[in-house]
This record gives sequence, structure tokens and C-alpha cells, in this order.
Amino acid sequence: MQLAEQEIDYLGILNPAQRQAAEYGDHTDEHAFRSGPLLVIAGAGTGKTMTLAHRVAHLIISGVSAERILLLTFTRRAAQEMTRRVEAIVRPATRQANIPALAAGGLPWSGTFHSIANRLLRHYAHNLGLDPGFSVLDRGDAADVMDVVRHELKFSRAARRFPRKDTCLALYSRCVNTQKPLLDTLNESYPWCIDWADELTELFRQYVQRKQRCQVLDYDDLLLYWGHLVAEAEFASEIGSWFDHILVDEYQDTNLVQAQILNALKPDGLGVTVVGDDAQAIYSFRAAEVENILGFAEQYRPPAQVITLEQNYRSTQPILDSANCLIAESERQYRKNLSTDRKDGGKPRYVTVEDGDAEAEFVVESILENRELGMQLKDQAVLFRGSHHSDRLELELLRRNIPYVKYGGLKFLEAAHVKDLLSVLKWAENPKNEVAAFRVLKMLPGMGPARAARCFEHLAGGDFLFSALRNFRAPAGVEWPQFCELMESLANVEFDEHGWQSQLTQVHRWYQPHLERMYDGLDTREADLEQLEQISGRYSTRERFLTELSLDPPSAVGDLAGDPLLDEDYLILSTVHSAKGQEWKSVFILNVSDGNFPSEFATGKPEMIEEERRLLYVAMTRAKQSLSLIAPLRYHVTQQRRDGDKHVYGARSRFMSDSVLATMEKCFRGRPESETGRFAVRSDKQIDVAARMREMW
Repeated sequence: MQLAEQEIDYLGILNPAQRQAAEYGDHTDEHAFRSGPLLVIAGAGTGKTMTLAHRVAHLIISGVSAERILLLTFTRRAAQEMTRRVEAIVRPATRQANIPALAAGGLPWSGTFHSIANRLLRHYAHNLGLDPGFSVLDRGDAADVMDVVRHELKFSRAARRFPRKDTCLALYSRCVNTQKPLLDTLNESYPWCIDWADELTELFRQYVQRKQRCQVLDYDDLLLYWGHLVAEAEFASEIGSWFDHILVDEYQDTNLVQAQILNALKPDGLGVTVVGDDAQAIYSFRAAEVENILGFAEQYRPPAQVITLEQNYRSTQPILDSANCLIAESERQYRKNLSTDRKDGGKPRYVTVEDGDAEAEFVVESILENRELGMQLKDQAVLFRGSHHSDRLELELLRRNIPYVKYGGLKFLEAAHVKDLLSVLKWAENPKNEVAAFRVLKMLPGMGPARAARCFEHLAGGDFLFSALRNFRAPAGVEWPQFCELMESLANVEFDEHGWQSQLTQVHRWYQPHLERMYDGLDTREADLEQLEQISGRYSTRERFLTELSLDPPSAVGDLAGDPLLDEDYLILSTVHSAKGQEWKSVFILNVSDGNFPSEFATGKPEMIEEERRLLYVAMTRAKQSLSLIAPLRYHVTQQRRDGDKHVYGARSRFMSDSVLATMEKCFRGRPESETGRFAVRSDKQIDVAARMREMW
């Protein structure tokens, strides 16, 4: 469906660069809208989401079917927000209440890389040696499987320290996502594990075989299998032909496997649009590869069109001046100079303080001062490079009775009670899921690991039909017939008129006495399980629910430090990595000093120093009105010897060059009166107060 633009200018809200990005391409014939490869470099706060949503809407209004658009994001929330915005643009623009392509389900191929991979792998399961009913392991379950194999190989009993399960999983994940040999990965990121190279190779081989036997995939397998699928030209061409346009959000965060998948689907780049900012590439620890975006344009002939968004809608110009100056010193980048119409506001402050205690005191005093001026606590954020950097500040906040939230706590699916309940559904969905089976069986009184293993073997001998469980001799005291009836009911694909969600209620009812027996703090745990039931209503099938929840989990009710549910206002504490994509009126950045920012672990690695620069840039561009960078003159260094002085003095961050500092207001804040006196003593003159007192009397 096409529309003359004079009827309604749905792109009128965009600035010239945004509009150029949204409209890029043309009609090659009467019906088809085509475009070559497009790279949109969207600087911080320049309206990236709005631009991408308007481009998708423009494609649809120009005649591209929504079913032939693949939109890849990094979170489910981003995909949902994009769909909502596209619908809001398309419907008024076409003067219709409903557009068939959208009314049938919005953007049917909009989702995270991993959720789209899940859909495709189930479709091509028989080509990949998979059962279409395979299960997806969350990170915790994958680590448990790794641990089981680790114990079976007797590596946990080694005379010397063998890596723990989480380290093994992280190492495996890095090898998969970087596509580097194990030895290279060990040398670069895990040198202390290098002596275990042969054992780790065997561990990973057995780990893969265990997953294949149980018909389960972990988080990284979804991309890996998708990559193997499209590595075959036949399948790459077939899947690529389903889509006229492929759009990727946050392209700077993609890893090598994701870039290879995109290139396999559209090797000529036709219809490919990627949006991102190389200056915000900060996830190399997740195997994100900044070269994907830096080299995107030049991989095509002719090179891809590059459009840069530089008009900022978030921060004041003085804040942008400092951020621009900082990132300008980066060696390799797409040059950009952020500007805004907001010329108000003072310069960012570069505040030196004596030590960590003085830093905490300064931050708290500044936050309370902002509050007195009418700024809510939740409009203020304290950002830091590492989570431990806020330890002293948290103590001061507690002392002053200031509520706060600290991002980066326990994830929803890591909560034991949530994993318990979901494991019942996961086992029903895939009877071969050994991880889920063991968790369910060990919830039952008297059912230890050995008996659980025998029970699972008994089920396997009955062709994995839950009816075979009725013949297993369960421990005394277990309501075994009721449990067998539950599992048989859940395995029944014919759901009642209430939909599959009624099964979640059924499992919750069965689980309740086990919850009360095994855990305390029932109020918070019950709130989590109620949240789980509410979330389930968004999903049409049980498989979709279980898979999407594993790939993009929500936050738990009891997830937040300081219990902010008891307060209407609270301060935000966050690592910079967790703060990406957020914004606050006032931002404080802790420990802007060498060894902390940049991190001491980046020393000697030029590419890591550059990422640390980008990390500070991300932190600075979160601020809307005021920004303070705080540099203690005395601070902790973790790599010093235990018996030595663990503090260093006055090492200014290498990122605070003279040119960057010239854009800031520089000041020093000493210790408060309660610690060292309001004013420092500068004179040696002695005053004999005792003699004067005697003279008075």
C-alpha cells in the first residue's frame, strides 16, 4: 500500500539526518521498495529508536509487507517498543484503523537474535539433527550441566585447582561467540587456565554430547546452530528470500557469529540496515566485536551508505562538549560531534577528593542538595566502573537513611523458587530434559540424586512417556500417584478452554507445600510466582513462554537492593554497563582515576583502553542537566600485594587530558568537620589558651 506524502507528512517530526535515514531507498518498480546497505551511526541521545521505527514504518507505507521485514534487537522489550511505535506511525499515516499486515500480529519477525534463532531452528530441526521440541537452557541450568560433566570426568577432584562451572561455561561461551580456538581464548582471557587445555577440550566435548543426548540447547547454541544452518548456501538463500529488508538495532553489540549470519542471509547487502554507535561499543566481555560496525560499510561494493545522527535531544551543550572532547581522542571511529539546542546548564564538574570516604560524603551531600532544589532522588544516578566501587557510598546512604536501587542483582530466573516451578513445565515440555527432571525429582522428600537418576533411567526405558513413572517405586511419604497424574496432565498437548496458562496455576498449586517446606521469606517468593503467572498471559504457547523467558528474563520482585517498594523515591546506583540506554537529570561518576577508570585490568591492551574510553563516554552521556566526575586522590588498587600498602595517590585518569579538563569546572572538596575539622591548619603559631583563661580569673 502506497501513500502520497502530501496527505500526511508522517516523517515531519524527524530532523534532516533522521529523515534521510528513514527514507533511504527507492521504488525499483511500481510495487517494490528497494535499498542498498545502510549504516546509521546514531550518537548518544540522537533519537536512534525513533529513526529506526520511522524507517520500518516508511517501508510498510511504501508497500513492503510487514511479514517480509526482519527486525533484530537485543532485548524483547526493545522489539515490543519498536512494534508499538511502528503501529502508532503507520495507522494515522494511512488513515485506516487497522492495517492487515500489522493487525495480524504487528511485526511477526521482530525479536531478539536468540528468539528468532529459536523459531528458525524449530522449523529446520530435522535438518540439524534436533527434535523440534528441544529445550533451551538458561545460564544457570547450562552451568549445572557443565558441572555434572565436570564431576563425571573427575576434574573436580584434581589435585590442583580446576576451573569452577561458571568459569568453564564462560570460557566455552567465549570460544563459541568469538569463533576462536580454545588455546587463543585461554591465552587472551584465561591465562591461569592454560595448563588445563586438554581437560577443558574433553569437558566441552562431553558437554556438547550431553546436550545433544538430552535434546537441549544453551543460550550460545541458538546462534551457533543458526550460523551452521546458514553456512549452507541452500538454507541461507532460502531464509534470506523470506525477507526484503533486514534491520539490526545496536549493531555495535553484535558478535562475530551474528555478523556472519547477517552476511549469509544478505551477502549483497540489499535491504540491510544496521543502526548503532561505535562510540558506545562496551561489551567485549560478552564477545561483542566493535569491528563489525567499524568495517560494515567497506565490506560491500560499492560501500554502504553511511548516515550520521549528531543532533542530541538529551544533554546540555556543556556536557556534550566534554563528551565530544573525550571521544575525539579515540584512534579509530566514525567521527561525530554531538550538538543540541539546549545551551543552558553549567560545565561538568571534575571534583578531586581526598579518598573514598570523602567521595561518598561529597556524593551524598550533592544528592541531598539537588533534592532540596526540587530534583527527585530517582532523577539522579551514581555510576561506577565496578560494582564494588559503591561499597563505601552504600554504607553512607544507609547511615543517612537514603533509599536506593542498585542494578545488577539477582536475576529473576536465578531465584531458586522460580527455577523450581519452571522446571516442572520444562520437563513436561521435553521429557528428555535431564536438568529439569533432576530439579523436579529432588524437590520431593527422600528423593536424592541416586534415586532421581534411577527414576530418570526408568522413564527413558518407557520411551519417555510419563505414564511409565507410575511403576517406579518412590520414597515413602511422597504423594507419588498425584505427582504422576500432574506430569501426565502437563504432557497432554490438548489444553482446556482456559489455555495453557491454567497449567501454570496447576503447577503452582502442587508446588505450594514444597515452597513452604524448603524456603523462608515466602511473601517475596509468592510475589515472584504471581508475577510469573501474570507474564504467562503474553504467550500463546507454553514452549514460547519457556523459551522467551530463558532468553530475556524480567527482573524479580525481590531483585532490588534497599527494598525501594517501601519508598516512593529512591536513588539509582548502577554500573556503567547496566546504565547504557538510560538517562538521568544528574549523574555522578565514581573513581575517575587510573586503575579504576580505566580499569587496571585493561593496562597494556590498547584495544581495551579504547573500550574503557568508550565506557566513560557512555557514562557521561547519560546526564541530562548536571554531571560530576569524582577523582579520589587516594584509592584502593586490587593487584597490590596483600602485605603492602593497597592504596595509591594522585594518579589522574589518562582520559582526563588537559583538553578534556578545559571543558570542565575543576574543584577540590576536603573532608567534613566531623572527620578532620572544617578548615585545615596552615600555621605553626601556638596559642596559650590555658594562660589566657587563668588571666580571666
